[in-house]
Amino acid sequence: MNGAAVHETAVRVLIRASDPLTDTGIRSWLQARPEFSVVADEVDVIIVAAELLSVEVTSALRGLKATVDAPVVLLVDEEAAGPAVLTAVECNVVALLNRERTSSEQLAAAVLTASRGGGVLPPAALGTLLSHFRRPIEPRPKHSSGLTQREIDVLRLLAEGLDTAETAEKINFSERAVKKVIHDMSQRLELRNRTHAVAYALRNGAI
Repeated sequence: MNGAAVHETAVRVLIRASDPLTDTGIRSWLQARPEFSVVADEVDVIIVAAELLSVEVTSALRGLKATVDAPVVLLVDEEAAGPAVLTAVECNVVALLNRERTSSEQLAAAVLTASRGGGVLPPAALGTLLSHFRRPIEPRPKHSSGLTQREIDVLRLLAEGLDTAETAEKINFSERAVKKVIHDMSQRLELRNRTHAVAYALRNGAI
């Protein structure tokens, strides 16, 4: 095995990067440190690296939360603020770092902090959270179509022509999870098949 020997209490880390080069870099660095172990399951912390905190990334974060449900250290190229930060926090993001300005030691500290139940947020993101929680919290309205956000994400991809496997890969779900979303939605709304479900979402302005 390459790299340092893994410590018995090593933090188990899952890596999700937007490009192979970033994935390889993070993986090589983690494998050289005994306090971390790169794994595919039984995860303590997830590192997600992307260019922007985009709709696609937040959708992927929702998928990770549904299947892994571990704290996320998010590396992005631009500082995030506003509603995207709230969505990220709802998806288990506890550390938000600038990918270009974060050193290996800062990333290590963030992963260790996340594994211990802590968080690392920049001032702009922290300000967004504080502003949100200073306001009275009102229940989030449901979409008038009766579809959940997860169902809308799946149907939007199906409408673009993606099959189950491609949809699952796009939002980091398992194929089984995607099929369950479609099945539960179809049963609840009495939809005959996927085509009917997509048509229903389009007709109701959900996608």
